[in-house]
Formats: sequence, C-alpha cells, structure tokens
Amino acid sequence: MIFLTGASGFIGLNLIKFFKNEYSIIRYKRDLPISINENIVIHLAGKAHDIKKKLIINQYYQVNTELTKKVFDAFLESDAKVFITISSVKAVANEVHGELIEDCIANPITHYGKSKLLAENYILSKKIPINKRVYVLRPCMIYGNGTKGNLELLFRLVNKGFPWPLGAYDNKRSYCSIENLLFIIKEIIKREDIPSGVYNVADDETISTNELISIIAKAQNKKVKILKVSKILIKLIAKLGDILYLPFTTERLLKLTESYVVNNEKIKTAIGKSLPTSTKEAMLKTFKNLN
Repeated sequence: MIFLTGASGFIGLNLIKFFKNEYSIIRYKRDLPISINENIVIHLAGKAHDIKKKLIINQYYQVNTELTKKVFDAFLESDAKVFITISSVKAVANEVHGELIEDCIANPITHYGKSKLLAENYILSKKIPINKRVYVLRPCMIYGNGTKGNLELLFRLVNKGFPWPLGAYDNKRSYCSIENLLFIIKEIIKREDIPSGVYNVADDETISTNELISIIAKAQNKKVKILKVSKILIKLIAKLGDILYLPFTTERLLKLTESYVVNNEKIKTAIGKSLPTSTKEAMLKTFKNLN
C-alpha cells in the first residue's frame, strides 16, 4: 500500500493511474493528522514555483518545508519501509553553467528553491533506521499528459499559428518525462539494492527551445514559424511585461531561453537500466494529446 500526498497534482494524477493495478493508494488530505499505516510513502504535495507572483512567501515554507517535515517524521515513527519525496533541481541552482550534478553546492535564490532545500536538509539530517530506505528526487521540468505552465503556453502559441519570435536564442535544456519519472519511482519501490540518497531525475537528451517549437508544430501538423527577432527588442518587451503584469516577463524570457542541463548518471547507474522513453518521443506524444 502507498501513502500518497499531493494526489490531485500533475504527478499525483499520473502516478495513481500508473500504479492503479499494483497498489492500493491512500490519499492524504491536507490539514488532517498524519497517520501512516502503509508500507510506502510518496510525498508529492508542494507549492510550485509561482511565475505570476500571487503566492504569499510563507506558503512555500508552510507546505514545501514544514509539511515535508511532518510527513517524514510520521514515516520515521511508522513501520513504512520506503520514503520518496519530490524536491527540485531548483533547490540547488536557479542557473546552471555546464551540467548540474548532485554534489553541486546548493545556492537557491527563490523562496521556492530555498523551501525545497530546507526540506531536503531536514531529511538528510536524520538518522535513517537500517530497515528503511529514503530517496530525495530532484526532477527538472516535468512534462506529460496534462502538462501545464510554460510548455502549455508554447503549445497554445504554436497551435494558434503564431510565429516563435525567440529564434535568436540558442540554448540546451533538460526535461523530465513523467514516464521516466514514474519508471524510476517504480524501480525504487521494488528494489532494495538502490541506495538511499539524493538523485537528479532527467531525460537523457537535452533539446533547445527552438527544437521544442518544431516538435510541437510536428505534433499538431502545423508549419513551424521561427523568427530571429532582435534580443534587445525582446528584452524591452519582457521588461514592459514586468511593469504591466503581462504573461511575457523577464523571468519567463529567462526560463524559455536559458540553458539548464541536468546530469542523470547517478540514478541511471543505481538502477542499471535504460530509461523507457526519449525526450523527443515523449514530447511528441505529449503534444499530440494536448488539447
């Protein structure tokens, strides 16, 4: 049986569907006392990064940090054997030069990242009983059935026939397919030979945002339209978005055009298996199913 938090979120909904024929899943309802009688704990509940700046700062720490502490303490007091929590690469770095590995010195700059790191540090500060296994997974941007956020925004843009104006930017980004994430979670649950610890989770390949636009167009049988608008003009428009609270802001521009490469060798070595899907294959599938 699985004790699950965050069942109504993007990962939670996909996880429930993925495991529905293998495990009974007990869904935790927020603000209720935490009592764990299941063998596996998967902690997904959290406040995601808020591009629209509508969240109160304390909400990040109340959910991402304090709730994680409570769930983990309940796990330690229970007979459960496996604890898996979803952190984020943003708990380590907001920007990446080269490749992000697990041993990088953490330096989060957002409250989202800081709250995630505090939760990680709390978990890692505790002595783990010999009969228990504990995993902190740091995925990069996750996508798949029901994807939201920037990927949905790009999809809407291409689907409506608008040209992509940021073709002048050349970048490399890591993404994480929900299929690959759930595959890793399943391996961790079923195998006692995978050591406890912190693991980055990402697909094997990186792709540029321009490649991503081309994949979306292909999935929707649209003609790809990529323009190389002046970077100076683009930055001015983004700053205007900051002032007028428009969807296109300096922060969103950075997210769409920066390079962010995540190394996944540690988890792949621990599992000793290839990931089930490639980025381009999974992206194509995602955008074919998105409406």
